[in-house]
Amino acid sequence: MRLFIQIPCLNERQWLAQTVADLPRSIPGIDSIEVLVVDDGSTDGTAELARELGVHHVVRFPRNRGLAAAHTAGLDACLRLGADIIVNTDADNQYRGSDIARLVEPIRAGRADITIGDRNTDAIAHFSFVKRVLQRWGSRVVRRASGTPVADSTSGFRALSRRAAYGVFVHNRFTYTLETIIQAGHLGLAIENVAIQTNPKSRESRLFRSMFEYVRRNGAVILRAYNLYWPVQTFGFLAVLLFLIGAGLGLRFLYLFLQDPDYSGHVQSLLVGVGAIVLSLIVALMALLGDLLATNRRLTEEVLLRVRRLDAQLQRSAAAEGRGAHEGIESTGAAPWRPAAGELSVVPDGRALPPGEEPKRSVQAP
Repeated sequence: MRLFIQIPCLNERQWLAQTVADLPRSIPGIDSIEVLVVDDGSTDGTAELARELGVHHVVRFPRNRGLAAAHTAGLDACLRLGADIIVNTDADNQYRGSDIARLVEPIRAGRADITIGDRNTDAIAHFSFVKRVLQRWGSRVVRRASGTPVADSTSGFRALSRRAAYGVFVHNRFTYTLETIIQAGHLGLAIENVAIQTNPKSRESRLFRSMFEYVRRNGAVILRAYNLYWPVQTFGFLAVLLFLIGAGLGLRFLYLFLQDPDYSGHVQSLLVGVGAIVLSLIVALMALLGDLLATNRRLTEEVLLRVRRLDAQLQRSAAAEGRGAHEGIESTGAAPWRPAAGELSVVPDGRALPPGEEPKRSVQAP
């Protein structure tokens, strides 16, 4: 079983060496570990340092494209290189490398498709009271929108099985954390929380400049992702609300008119009521159109999933036959990290094997 650790980077030269040094060189049940750095248009020589540190693969953008694009490019690269499990971690050494073994264990055991590191944000010392409340509230909203038990929705420390990585697509340019959870819930993927610890804060976040921007942009991501997959619920609620307002105002006019037919001072209620009912019909049509588009989107994503799977298989076959390198991926030639000689291996049922005996591998569908 091959584990890939991807690290999106933007001018992380100061912290990358410490992050790479903290990564585990072997994990029970994992045959090999490889590190892939995605350089998102860094100007401080991050990619050059990654090569010097001996990371196995580098993907580099000539200009900054954003965290969501870097994350997606990393997933595509790992799949084409033959990853069975993909771990995403930050380059600023926020997350502890020792927790990676616990993060991948539910996937290796077959209990989960995605695992997310739960930082227990209420206990993080450098988080302000407002940020803790926002984190708690945001995770609650994502749980309701996705139908998943995720505890820390903004955590970037997560692992994905190959099956999950094939089906996850990011449509926004801000961040992948929230949208991929909502999409995973829509796809019916199993998500498990893994309690982790974090290292002391090394720098301020580069993803947002203020709490207001954080709430505004993440709120827009949640709303857009929810509307992508459940348009009828969103627009249907608004259509019903407008219809009830219009019907209430119409009934008010009718009641007052019957009380005094000669008095015409309540025509405003009738006009506003009729306008609200017309708007409700328009919104209902939008809900119907949105549902049709969502159906088409599901079919398109199914096609993209199959294309991504075929592309990964073709790329792996071509590389194995020596017919060229993986397009867009620079492999440094560093040997994958493997368990040391004499180190016990662990098979999926938890039994330890003596040195020299290879575990029997089960055949996994790509």
